[in-house]
Amino acid sequence: MSATSSPAAPPPGPQWDPYTYRPAAPAPQPFQWLRASDPDRKAPATRRVVGLALAAGVLTSWLLADALGVNLLLCGLVTAVGAGIAARAAGRSVRPWTVVWSVLALALLTVPALYEADWAVVLSGVCALGLASLALHGGKRWVGVLLALPGLAWQLVPSVRWARTGLRGLRLPGGRGKAVSVLKAALVAAALLAVFGGLFVSADAAMAEVLEDLIPRVELEPGDLPQHAFLFCLGLLVSLGFAHIAAGPRRWDRTVVRPGRPRGRLEWAVPLAALNLLFGAFAVIQAIVVLGGRDAIMAKTGMSRSEYARQGFWQLMVITVLTLVVVAVAHRWAPRATESDRRLAKLLLGALCTLTLVVVASALGRMWYYVDASGLTQLRLWVLVVEIWLGVVLLLVIVAGARRAAGWLPRAVLLSAMATAAVYGLMSPDAMVAEQNVARYRSTDRIDLRNIVGLSLDAVPALDRLPADQRACALSLVTRGLTDGPRPWYATSLSESRARDLLAARPVTDSSEACDRIGFDAR
Repeated sequence: MSATSSPAAPPPGPQWDPYTYRPAAPAPQPFQWLRASDPDRKAPATRRVVGLALAAGVLTSWLLADALGVNLLLCGLVTAVGAGIAARAAGRSVRPWTVVWSVLALALLTVPALYEADWAVVLSGVCALGLASLALHGGKRWVGVLLALPGLAWQLVPSVRWARTGLRGLRLPGGRGKAVSVLKAALVAAALLAVFGGLFVSADAAMAEVLEDLIPRVELEPGDLPQHAFLFCLGLLVSLGFAHIAAGPRRWDRTVVRPGRPRGRLEWAVPLAALNLLFGAFAVIQAIVVLGGRDAIMAKTGMSRSEYARQGFWQLMVITVLTLVVVAVAHRWAPRATESDRRLAKLLLGALCTLTLVVVASALGRMWYYVDASGLTQLRLWVLVVEIWLGVVLLLVIVAGARRAAGWLPRAVLLSAMATAAVYGLMSPDAMVAEQNVARYRSTDRIDLRNIVGLSLDAVPALDRLPADQRACALSLVTRGLTDGPRPWYATSLSESRARDLLAARPVTDSSEACDRIGFDAR
């Protein structure tokens, strides 16, 4: 072979390592440990499913343009009916967990109809979408549950192609002439109702009031058209997306997740044992503090009650979350070849979770101490709820570790999370914040109105019980966004209706002067 000749091509077949004279290992691929499952065969789209999707788009465009209230629940029910028809056409049966997730999703959709707190309403809506997706996909493993929750997101575009493909093969009963007759009849009926309805409204005031309450007038300005078009497309896509899932869901539970390679006992157990010793030392110190060392620490450092309570809370919360991450990672790579390996893993992880409950209790105690010193706010209530839920998750992990079968854990953790979100929304967090601050004012004759800033109309009944100046100033802070006239019934929550009645009976007149008299800057 000459010096300028090109090297010979490698022979076909597996490549050989020139140093070990063995077949070379294939190059690692990204996400090699995860292999997605194939979706089930989908049933074709039907006229009813597409018609209900169009109705959901119209309802969304018409009802959701003002605000959130009963309208979100109505749109959700229409979407649920369309998904149910698609599932029935595909021959799918209803399972118990499907009912559980669906009922919980509908319960979350009732929050906007009852209360006005923005954060609770947004959280409830997002959780309801995830639960509806899980109800249609199904799933009981971690991978199945976690991938099914956002499953609607990647079904929106394919659902349009699915609906278009399904409608191509359909034939209208009676042919084109029948369709034209139906369209003509609908147009004539709409014209007759418009003419005679207008005459009835102008002839009788009671009839006009009833019709205006039940069928509000749609007054479209040119600037409102993009908003209504966006809402129509959103409602249509969401409804088609859920129907597309119901017609043939991707079974995320069938996704293959290869187990992690078990590590040696020494490199795995020593770090966990050291972490357990650190957590144990923290638990002992906290016991000493609870038994009387808190006052000595405050006297030595010169910290106030609020400063001591606030110190370290966020760090303790981060420690709780990181502990759950450590438990998940350690469980994946723990040695499990022998019974002693499995017993050691359960012992170390169970001890770590148990000691982490002390961290949760310490964080809750600090936050409650802080609330007692400075009052309750939206953020403080939210972190209290999250910390309590993290404690529940730790208890579930401990129970799962003590039992042989832990297949129930993913759904139990998700159920606890969604139930916490539902309880948080339905307990009216803003009203609870206002109640606590009013009760604190009655016992201490002091109220920090900075805790009231940002509350919604849910807080009006509690703040209405304050003395005159504090009442006028506090109510002016929570009613700034209240419109002059009532919104349509479908966009009005029960909380807003109650607040309007209270303010109509006892209006707020001199709010700025009241804030000046109590020394609060309301700007």
